[in-house]
Amino acid sequence: MTDLATIQPAIARALAKRGYETLTPVQEAVLAPELRDADLLVSAQTGSGKTVAFGISLAPTLMGEEEALPRAEAPLAIAIAPTRELAMQVERELAWLYAEAGARIATCVGGMNMTTERRTLERGAHIVVGTPGRLRDHIERGSLDLSAIRAVVLDEADEMLDLGFRDDLQFILDAAPDQRRTLMFSATVPAGIANLAKRYQNKAVRVTTAGDQKQHLDIEYRALAVAPNDRENAVINVLRYYDAKNAIVFCSTRATVNHLTARFSNRGFSVVALSGELSQNERTHALQALRDGRAKVCVATDVAARGLDLPDLELVIHADLPKNPESLLHRSGRTGRAGRKGVSALIVPYNARRRTERLLSDARIAAAWARPPSVDEILARDDERLMEDASFVADVAEDEAAMVAALLERHGADKVAAALVRLHRAGRSSPEELIDDGPVSAPGGASGGTFAERAPREHVAIKDAVWFSLSLGRKQSAEPRWLLPMICRAGHITKNEIGSIRIHDLETHVEIAGVAADKFEAAIGPTRKIEKNVTVTRLSGVPEAPSRPPRPARSSDAETTSAPRMERQDQPGDDYRPREKAKPDYAKKRPFTGGKKRDDRPPRHDAYADRKPSPRDDAPAPAKAGGWPYDDAPPAGKPEKASPEPAAARPAPSAKAADAGIDRPFAKDKKPFAKDKKPKRDKPGAKADFKPDFKPGAKPAKPHRKGEKNPLADVTKRVTADGGKGGLKRKPKA
Repeated sequence: MTDLATIQPAIARALAKRGYETLTPVQEAVLAPELRDADLLVSAQTGSGKTVAFGISLAPTLMGEEEALPRAEAPLAIAIAPTRELAMQVERELAWLYAEAGARIATCVGGMNMTTERRTLERGAHIVVGTPGRLRDHIERGSLDLSAIRAVVLDEADEMLDLGFRDDLQFILDAAPDQRRTLMFSATVPAGIANLAKRYQNKAVRVTTAGDQKQHLDIEYRALAVAPNDRENAVINVLRYYDAKNAIVFCSTRATVNHLTARFSNRGFSVVALSGELSQNERTHALQALRDGRAKVCVATDVAARGLDLPDLELVIHADLPKNPESLLHRSGRTGRAGRKGVSALIVPYNARRRTERLLSDARIAAAWARPPSVDEILARDDERLMEDASFVADVAEDEAAMVAALLERHGADKVAAALVRLHRAGRSSPEELIDDGPVSAPGGASGGTFAERAPREHVAIKDAVWFSLSLGRKQSAEPRWLLPMICRAGHITKNEIGSIRIHDLETHVEIAGVAADKFEAAIGPTRKIEKNVTVTRLSGVPEAPSRPPRPARSSDAETTSAPRMERQDQPGDDYRPREKAKPDYAKKRPFTGGKKRDDRPPRHDAYADRKPSPRDDAPAPAKAGGWPYDDAPPAGKPEKASPEPAAARPAPSAKAADAGIDRPFAKDKKPFAKDKKPKRDKPGAKADFKPDFKPGAKPAKPHRKGEKNPLADVTKRVTADGGKGGLKRKPKA
């Protein structure tokens, strides 16, 4: 029993009139005396009473020690919610909470008449509740005055950031006075909320309730494994099995919402839709129909996943799996609120099993794995409800006694009971037959195990089988593990109706039972194509494997030449290692030389010993005394390089050239240089007749003009061994 004396008297009277005897942990936490005027960052699980919590926390700031609020002139507090439905729900909660204090509360939400909202603000309001976009519009138009604001509340702040309202929130917070309280309430506190709190709150106090560590203890999570094309039927069977007063079916897209709404309506369910494409008036009527009992099922997108409080909501079905753990927790949090029990059922296709297990693990939820309710289980559950109906417990009233006696006398007890059973079953939708070929749960079944690994698929002979050809094969990376689900999904058949799958290079042959073959053809339609332009062709008879091109003939063993295989030498011990091939000298690592070039290879006496052979090498050289084809001998101690020009092609030096000390003559049109004459300086481009000095040790003349080629570039000077005579010879051409 919570002592309500610590709360503002007007708020305490409203709580007592509402029937509050015990406050939730988050409501008790905000009543701490040290948090009376502090900025708060509160994180608590959904359904923990956060709206009443910040209403209680705002009372001292708005009322002080007074019994009632002063006359409404400018707003004293503003509460911001991410969606229209949540804003309307916050307005209803604050209306009864501050009814004894005489508070006037205005709403500013998108989709409503803006002129009506402006008139309400002009008449005066103590608290304004709205969505970020509409509140910003009123501030920019001047119809909402924030000069007297004492507190700003952000409800479901993380959702507002996810929906892209960051700029609008910053605009509103910047427009509010600096001397104010800022309260942020959220189920989770991601980095974006922490940064926003650091920027706009002054020494905020973080409040985390103990119940936040254990998510949704009042919610029973069940993961129901189904075939991919049986998800809608599984949703219908779950609705029939639990027969909840109110249920929400969550979908990922608006198109899916419209499709399921139409199908459930045709099956006899009282259903409403809730998505972003509906107007505010339609969304309000849908929620009111759930509260009044005129509708039992709501098919919605994630727009209904935050903050909505439906008192009789007992079942949440995830027709499409949530994308992250936060979405799973917020969806499931619509049930199991304020101590009531609820069920959250996930419809899990076989191919999404691993992803669902990771999702539950990240959300720290232990779910019970099972199959969806079967037809027999649903009918048995209906009979149990009939037997346990409270109408059988009540006594027969006086005004009913005469009719009861007349029925028994005229029809008898058996017929009366049979008629009662028929009436009980007449208004209910028939359950769906499901494909029961999926993996079974691990030992423990409903106690929360995971799926056991599937046994390898064995081929069973199929009678009256029909073969189909698919236009993809081994070259398109075709594999049975994804071909089988694709065929089942496209043809609306089960894997038990599929026999052999033969994958070839460019096509795949699939065997389908004769009964399912026509169904398969009707499902793929006249285009004869399934996923990603895979063409399907019906075959007559058992197909033969396509012929492969012949392999190239292998050479015989006698023609095959290979190096003899080295025999392993016996080595002591087991650590034998084959001997590594010795590396050549130039491949060995050489010591560092400080950046200088170093050549450790020994000098070669013949510079052209390793050159490629030439046809001119076969020409016979003229025999000379001593084996040297010229008159002069090579210098002592320095081997002479071999000339690339064969000796036989060289004419013998003339007597004049020999007297001049030239070892070989020039061409016929060239004359040997004369001594003691300088070269002529002709015009640029003309051939100059150079006559250099041939004294021993003299350097060749440099080009006398820039851009001209040195005529001696192709001439080298050589001093003979005796030092008396010198000569010139041409460089060998490369």
